[in-house]
Amino acid sequence: MTADKLRELYLNFFKSKGHTIISGASLIPENDPTVLFTTAGMHPLVPYLMGEKHPAGTRLTDVQKCVRTGDIDSVGDASHLTFFEMLGNWSLDDYFKKEAISWSYEFLTQVLMFDPEKLNVTVFAGDGVVPADEEAVEIWKGVGIPEERIFRLPKEDNWWGPAGQTGPCGPDTEMFIDTGKEKCSENCRPGCRCGKYVEIWNDVFMQYNKKEDGSYEPLGRHNVDTGMGVERTICMMNGLQTVYETELFVPIISKIRELATVSDGDSTRSERIVADHMRTATFILGDGKGSVVPGNLGANYVLRRLIRSAVRHAKKLGMPVGFTEEIADVVIGEYKHVYPELADNRAHILSELHLEEARFEKTLASGQKEFDKVSSALRDHGQTQLSGRTAFKLYDTYGFPLEMTIELASERGLTVDVDGFNQAFEKHRSVSHGDGGTFKGGLADHSELTTALHTATHLLHRALKNVLGEHVNQKGSNITPERLRFDFSHPEKMTPEQIKQVEDIVNEQISKDLSVKMEVMSLDDAKKSGATALFTGKYDEQVKVYSIGNFSKEVCGGPHVEHLGGMGHFRILKEESSSAGVRRIKAVLEK
Repeated sequence: MTADKLRELYLNFFKSKGHTIISGASLIPENDPTVLFTTAGMHPLVPYLMGEKHPAGTRLTDVQKCVRTGDIDSVGDASHLTFFEMLGNWSLDDYFKKEAISWSYEFLTQVLMFDPEKLNVTVFAGDGVVPADEEAVEIWKGVGIPEERIFRLPKEDNWWGPAGQTGPCGPDTEMFIDTGKEKCSENCRPGCRCGKYVEIWNDVFMQYNKKEDGSYEPLGRHNVDTGMGVERTICMMNGLQTVYETELFVPIISKIRELATVSDGDSTRSERIVADHMRTATFILGDGKGSVVPGNLGANYVLRRLIRSAVRHAKKLGMPVGFTEEIADVVIGEYKHVYPELADNRAHILSELHLEEARFEKTLASGQKEFDKVSSALRDHGQTQLSGRTAFKLYDTYGFPLEMTIELASERGLTVDVDGFNQAFEKHRSVSHGDGGTFKGGLADHSELTTALHTATHLLHRALKNVLGEHVNQKGSNITPERLRFDFSHPEKMTPEQIKQVEDIVNEQISKDLSVKMEVMSLDDAKKSGATALFTGKYDEQVKVYSIGNFSKEVCGGPHVEHLGGMGHFRILKEESSSAGVRRIKAVLEK
């Protein structure tokens, strides 16, 4: 089974069950300050899970590019990856548990032909506040899974959400394939990390609302959100031991081995880390928005960390300088038929990798000398911990990610004062950047303030085009209740006069109290109507088009105000460089 075949089978199966196939979203979340990257298929669909109407209806299915860095330190084992593809199907207040579970079972056993005897499932056990999900248990029994292969697990294993303190949440049921390995202990069960059971699918049932007092009430609407990992599934289907043996990784690992000159006991882990991190970096850089490049904060820092970690492990393998571009070319070649944006952005991907590898090479040698000097001094004085201040100096002056310093220290039997590093880092960030933090979660804040600020990005986008030229295109957007941040393509610093002009244009539209209208049409019709469409879906895909009077017209998922009048006074706080050819504006609405 190939990844191409799995994607095709999955989408067609759910299409046959009345689902509309929609395009996956960007890896860079739109208007969601809670996460750095799109972490799951449900992430771009949050407004619709919350009750907004989706232009494609109430049954949806897609393939979504995802990046998760929570498991970054596990990369190198059999199944953990930072970038992966997630197959998903959704019910927006349409079908519920019976259909979701029945179809999951049907797809696994009758389409993918997994042996039903090897299928194990987990369900929510209940916790005294919310009852056990016996409904899911009965449905699983109804399709043929016996009691001994249904495991009731606590909230930390079988519950989703809410992403914030309150909001939609509910139990889930997860599906695992038994690999046939011996149990590691009497307590071995699905979810155990020994590798006997591999999770390949998760159905989430959003049926509760968590209130501020901590209690749960049934939701007025029921949603289903599912996720199946492409890499893990084809690994299981082809009887392989690790995801790195699948056809998605074989060409990448082959190229790494071709370039490597060292092979020892640690080589396998280093090969996998280089393969995973370079695949992820290529997808982030090739996403199409161009707003994330290697840097020192947020998503930019994650990208820098991935590339530099890959360089460090490539050095262990004896790979030559310039390897990043060669590996990226293999990734682009393998995926461009599914994700054409990789080929479209090839020059940008290779250029950024070349620059970051060169930057790191330059600082690595001097940083290594500094580290050797400090670690020798510590050993000479019988000390075992590297101070947070020193770790921060290695980060700030020599570009060493903290994780690399920890790894180097561990190789010499030393630990690192991580708390001390974090304190120094926070101080540095507040002094030199004044940027807000990033919060874990997944649900964007759709308050009145963020809705107004999101609407303001449409006005800002059009005003920038009017003042600077039609070459201006949105490259990224990040909104908190306090401010908007907007990245756009433009080759030079804006003048104070241009900034004032843009502010005046936006405020003029607000003062006119223009109405905001939404229409649903195909992407092709949207483009023909003159709407700005950065969305790269299929031409016949149904999209929402928001028009603000006759001033602005954009394809967008929302949320927006209905009239501009009450938004407040628009003011640009800062205009600065974000990356080569990309500028960044931070702005507020003042009441």
